[in-house]
Amino acid sequence: MGKENQSLPEFLLLGFSDLRTLQGPLFWLVLLVYLVTLLGNSLIILLTQASPTLHSPMYFFLRHLSVVELLYTTDIVPRTLIDLASLHPRAISFQGCAAQMYIFIVLGISECCLLTAMAYDRYAAICRPLHYSTLMNWRACATMVGTSWLMGIITATTHSSLIFTLPFPSHPVIPHFLCDILPVLRLASAGKHRSEISVMTATVVFIMIPFSLIVTSYARILSAILAMASTQSRRKVFSTCSSHLLVVFLFFGTASITYIQPHAGSSVITDRILSLFYTVVTPMLNPIIYTLRNKEVTGALRHLVKRQISSP
Repeated sequence: MGKENQSLPEFLLLGFSDLRTLQGPLFWLVLLVYLVTLLGNSLIILLTQASPTLHSPMYFFLRHLSVVELLYTTDIVPRTLIDLASLHPRAISFQGCAAQMYIFIVLGISECCLLTAMAYDRYAAICRPLHYSTLMNWRACATMVGTSWLMGIITATTHSSLIFTLPFPSHPVIPHFLCDILPVLRLASAGKHRSEISVMTATVVFIMIPFSLIVTSYARILSAILAMASTQSRRKVFSTCSSHLLVVFLFFGTASITYIQPHAGSSVITDRILSLFYTVVTPMLNPIIYTLRNKEVTGALRHLVKRQISSP
């Protein structure tokens, strides 16, 4: 690990300490968004578990996506709120920083794979309806979910092992509010090139390739939609895909800008804004998008509310 790391230095997270006038408003905004995120994703999990009409592969994946979102935002936001409530930057232990990054990577990669599995589910339902029950049986769905988690664990283990065995300064300062890959990697005093290669390889594999698979799936779905004679059928099929498409562009859009942009073209403020968006705002938007734009989910929600009201 190197002599500099033998003492396991603490990392000083600067967070938003350079924007003290905004820390108060940011605290309440982030807290509100976090509470909505917890409520929205918990509601999705409850509905897809309790409602028989939502016991299908699409909602099976959606339930696991909401679990990922809950864990993902909880890994980051509570610590961020504590830092925002403080007037001075706070340190995070070496082990704490490594754990936060590890969980962050596991959940980010798992979400990436889950969104790809959801795209394949839509392709199978629309383009191969006669084979859908065979292609998307429960064993296949469980395998896809398990593979998503496994890929996240493998990637996180590889990245964390490479990054946190590098030599760091005795008092490393991270100009960020979380232990993200690139800000931590930039602190390493030597041997960081192998980790940079690993990061870029994982970026290509887990951002570009899954995104390409999703685009391919939807290109075939679009062809199938255009081949439909009925306008009503086209509208119905498109409505089942629009929510997922919007979530895909939110996730992959921010991830691509953050991790693929050249280092020279990035800035500390831009990195923090993008990170705040995809770690705090996006997990809140996903359940809202799926709830407001999905009649089956809204119908299940109304049924659950009526049942609770009518129960003694």
